[in-house]
Amino acid sequence: MVQLRLFMNEIAALFSSLFLRPDWRNFLDIAVTSIIIYNLIRLVVRTRASAVFKGIAFVIVLAWLAEAFQLNALNWVLKQVINTGVICLVVLFQPELRKALEHLGRSNLARQVLTPSSLRRQHSPDTEKHIQEIINAVQSMARKRIGALIVFEGKTGLKDIIETGTICDAAISSALIQNIFEPNTPLHDGATIIKHERIVASACFLQLSEDNSISRDLGTRHRAAIGITETTDAISLIVSEETGIISYARGGKLTRYVDENTLRTLLSEIFENDYSASDIFSELRERFTKRSEEDA
Repeated sequence: MVQLRLFMNEIAALFSSLFLRPDWRNFLDIAVTSIIIYNLIRLVVRTRASAVFKGIAFVIVLAWLAEAFQLNALNWVLKQVINTGVICLVVLFQPELRKALEHLGRSNLARQVLTPSSLRRQHSPDTEKHIQEIINAVQSMARKRIGALIVFEGKTGLKDIIETGTICDAAISSALIQNIFEPNTPLHDGATIIKHERIVASACFLQLSEDNSISRDLGTRHRAAIGITETTDAISLIVSEETGIISYARGGKLTRYVDENTLRTLLSEIFENDYSASDIFSELRERFTKRSEEDA
């Protein structure tokens, strides 16, 4: 195959340039490329993408064998597959590509560049009250074995998920949270979304995690809680209906047996880092108005 031969020649030329005439740019190039490849492997491990990558490796090896043994029919078929491979990869890896771009947008460097610390949203006067209300509700539901799933929106917007549920736009209170998740009520099934210290929606649908390493003992509520944290920077809080165990999911990882102190620390961190574009523009507008008044 011509394309495959050209590809192998380019690889050979690349390694020749890197190792026969090395300079500081080559070492930087290798370091950056290694980091990218490492993060790509971390991104696809234990997902359906890993199986697809194995399939791609098999096709490449098969294409090399077909050319070596002059299997013309197989060679033609594989040529068509490789020529349209880029489009197929984009379609197959759409969720993984979206996840990678979201991770890039949520990186510490992006946050520091796009959001100066002086513009970050600080605790509201009612923050401690809201934290205590959530703790009271979660602990009460845990004692009563009432299942619950609460999602705290982060930097990544959850508008598409919020639209799948019922809009509440209510203040945080223990009584309201417990009433939402009371069995056999209209809003108990699904996730409740909290954004900027407001309950914005309930009975929202979440996509389940595809991680095969998740214990089979965990039900759909835990899989949904993990799934939303795999594709966004949201944090999920879960109360098990079967055991009453309190857990939280973050970055695709589940932490179980959460006590009151851990829960308080987690909620304080969530609300401390909570900010939005509207908050930033509001503060900028206030500063501009104040400066204009001083100049006048």
